[in-house]
Amino acid sequence: MSTATHGGAGQDLRRDILTTLLPGFAGPDAPAWLLDLLREGLGGVCVFGTNVVSPAQLAGLTAELRAANPLAVVAIDEEGGDVTRLFFDRGAPYPGNAVLGRIDDPELTRAVGRAVGEALVAVGCTMTFAPDADINSNAANPVIGVRSFGAEPGLVARHTAAWVEGVQSAGIDASAKHFPGHGDTATDSHLALPVVDLPLEALRERELAPFRAAIAAGTRSIMTSHILLPQLDAEHPATLSPRILHGLLRGELGFEGVIVSDALDMAGASGGRGIPEAAVLALAAGCDLLCIGTDNTGEQMEEIAQAVADAVASGRLPAERVADAAARVRALAADARPTGEPVASAAPQLDPGLPVGLPEGLADRVAASFHIAPGTLDRLCATGAVGTVVRVETIANIAVGSVPWGPFALASAPDPAAPAPAWLTDAAEVVLDAATPLPDPSALAGPVLVVGKDLHRHVVAVDAIARLRAARADVVTVDLGWPSDDLAVADIATFGASRGVAATFAELVQDALTASTEVS
Repeated sequence: MSTATHGGAGQDLRRDILTTLLPGFAGPDAPAWLLDLLREGLGGVCVFGTNVVSPAQLAGLTAELRAANPLAVVAIDEEGGDVTRLFFDRGAPYPGNAVLGRIDDPELTRAVGRAVGEALVAVGCTMTFAPDADINSNAANPVIGVRSFGAEPGLVARHTAAWVEGVQSAGIDASAKHFPGHGDTATDSHLALPVVDLPLEALRERELAPFRAAIAAGTRSIMTSHILLPQLDAEHPATLSPRILHGLLRGELGFEGVIVSDALDMAGASGGRGIPEAAVLALAAGCDLLCIGTDNTGEQMEEIAQAVADAVASGRLPAERVADAAARVRALAADARPTGEPVASAAPQLDPGLPVGLPEGLADRVAASFHIAPGTLDRLCATGAVGTVVRVETIANIAVGSVPWGPFALASAPDPAAPAPAWLTDAAEVVLDAATPLPDPSALAGPVLVVGKDLHRHVVAVDAIARLRAARADVVTVDLGWPSDDLAVADIATFGASRGVAATFAELVQDALTASTEVS
């Protein structure tokens, strides 16, 4: 980078620029370019599921990263629900946000947040991009859904605060997201730029409530959203908007912590302008730490750093803004943190059968949070066995990724402590997706259990359910996502597809089948 040739001032600027960058990388091993940049002052690294092989491997990786730069942020998207990186190969053992919101016990939410934090401390992470503080006011939302605590501002606010307090009590920095609120959207910002056409007063009454609560709870960082709010800034999405970040988040809400951008490789941020220009605009708007994306390269980082240096040289971006951002990022490592157990002793606790710190009786509380329409279990258990499971496969949003989900996770990633239920392994399975039509409904062994996520959002699922219901009376539909408000295609709704929720659902079905057999 050219600024390094300009003596001490240029070297200071380069170090400050690098401190604002948070790239990802490919594979389980830290590449040489990443370690070299960390030694120069790179702000940190974002760990993704593809970087994780095991808890012990991840602990070794993070130790290597922190050895290269002891001040580095080691961030991870661990929401403790459908979005998981630590349990990317099997699904997270925790109840996700929507389930916690339905139980509505902030002490439980605080305990789950702490449990997630303890697991992350054990593997050497320092920050999680959680909790999701969005209010899921739009049931058609393709990217938030069960990642939200609910659709009511007060509920989401109190659980956001509790989760922040829980995870930070373990020594992990929280990053409440996606400011100023991604819940009232029907577009995925990974793929395009969503628009939320609301006035500021409406945002104050609804979307901003959880962020005010997170700030009051002491969240050390807040992540921005790539959404356009034309009544606040008609030109720039929130991540790139000084009016929204400097004026609203810093000014009106008084947030003094680190502002983290959502990933700049997402179309909502860099579409039409590229990541280097998005990085310049994000820093100018008030972001301090720039999440770049995944599978980045050293060449990309140099290109971004050079674009920021050129913007400083041309006067587009004040050097003081870059220095302020870097100082805020370095301050994250200044506070003493609780010390986790060595990973060798903590690793068994990270097994999904033995989650850290979850209270006794949690499964019963999770089961009680499910919506179960009257008569559903009787219809499912009429013959004492499930005849056919129709598995509705849809494209997972990028935030969730290819994590095993629902009861199928229990079979695809087996755990001796929680084996796949007999009703699932004994049933015939039909996989339904956009390219695979539903077989003749009358030819399927019954009862028929349809299992999917956000069923109402997918035409293939809605059409298949209509055909099945028209042809037979022994159809039960299960939505492990965020169902429609009228629950029209969800006889059972679990409000989550994490491994922990799926195990509870599987046990509920097994218990109902067993009870029906005993009665008969």
